[in-house]
Amino acid sequence: MQMDFESKLQKYADVIVRAGLNLQPGQKLVIMAPVQTAVLVRKVAASAYQAGCRFVDVLWNDEQVVLARYQYAPRDSFEEYAAWMPQALQSYVNEGAAVLSLLAADPDLLKDQDPALIQTAMQTQMKHNRAVLEQIGGNQVNWCVISMPVPAWAGKVFPGLPPAEQEARLWEAIFEVVRLNEPDPVAAWKEHDRALTLRCDRLNQKQYRALRYRGPGTDLTVGLPAGHVWMGGSAQTVTGIRFIPNLPTEEVFTLPHKDQVDGVVTASLPLSYGGKLIQNLSLTFRAGRVVDFRADTEQETLEKLLNTDEGARRLGEVALVPYGSPVSRSGLLFYNTLFDENAASHFALGRAYPFTLSGGQDLTPEAFEAAGGNNSMTHVDFMVGSNQLDVDAVLPDGSVEPLMRRGEWAA
Repeated sequence: MQMDFESKLQKYADVIVRAGLNLQPGQKLVIMAPVQTAVLVRKVAASAYQAGCRFVDVLWNDEQVVLARYQYAPRDSFEEYAAWMPQALQSYVNEGAAVLSLLAADPDLLKDQDPALIQTAMQTQMKHNRAVLEQIGGNQVNWCVISMPVPAWAGKVFPGLPPAEQEARLWEAIFEVVRLNEPDPVAAWKEHDRALTLRCDRLNQKQYRALRYRGPGTDLTVGLPAGHVWMGGSAQTVTGIRFIPNLPTEEVFTLPHKDQVDGVVTASLPLSYGGKLIQNLSLTFRAGRVVDFRADTEQETLEKLLNTDEGARRLGEVALVPYGSPVSRSGLLFYNTLFDENAASHFALGRAYPFTLSGGQDLTPEAFEAAGGNNSMTHVDFMVGSNQLDVDAVLPDGSVEPLMRRGEWAA
């Protein structure tokens, strides 16, 4: 049994290096990871060196140290930040190093902490990291985001199981949704990527004018700007390296027009944000801006998110995910956006990705906004898809055709 787990863990590391990052011989790799994930980080490092990596560096973090800060640090100290971290990351990006982010945290870590302090700390982090994250998100280098179980997270996903079984079950779920149970996981990812690319090609040929969403608590029209670009699966760096930014990934996505969103939308899954769980959130849009909102829990946290800056009240991403995706079929709420966003169609409040607009990466922030793109310090996904969601697409001539029915592709 142990050997089987070790074998799958090694497969996971190989998929991360060879399919996710597509690490190139001679390239460096920088990994950002919690100390609890060392077992996987070590496997990834070994796999990276076997793939010809020149040097692996790890920037560790520890959520218990983070928690201690909220419990005991001076209340006026939350604008302090370790400036060396983005500087180190920037140095690696400038060298062309690949970047791996390993997300694994207790979803309830900060549930009893002051939302104002959480928001201050998150805004400070965004301010210091924005420049380098825009470079990474703009595909200056190949990058990938992954996750693995930690005890508190596994307990949140499987509260009814004995603690000794919780992590094992979460490992099994992750292995399934990242296609490690396929005979050749790397080949399976290449085939899945091909299917996502074909879907994007079809959507890009259509150049829809708008999307109309209808479902429980949702009646929303989302305009799409001229020249929008649907993306999904793999991306390509400026130097030509193909890579898969997220493992798992089931979405195709683009940017909405920031001023052309009208109606009401209700989330189909809870939103885990800043250590808080926002349940049954509903947003009302007028001319692209959130003008009313509610949530059954953590409404104050939702309000602080929406008040991050002016762009936080507008949409920056529209993503379509079939209800029958492997993550959805698992039947689990992962309390982790990397997984939950691949279970359901979703939107993101905040920043739009310039690369989802033709020529967008060459535009100034002002010109990007004028073309319909949204600028913000934040980017937060929330899920709206279900087996009761229908999406219609408005063609350039004003005619309408079905795009999704009951959460699945109509064609």
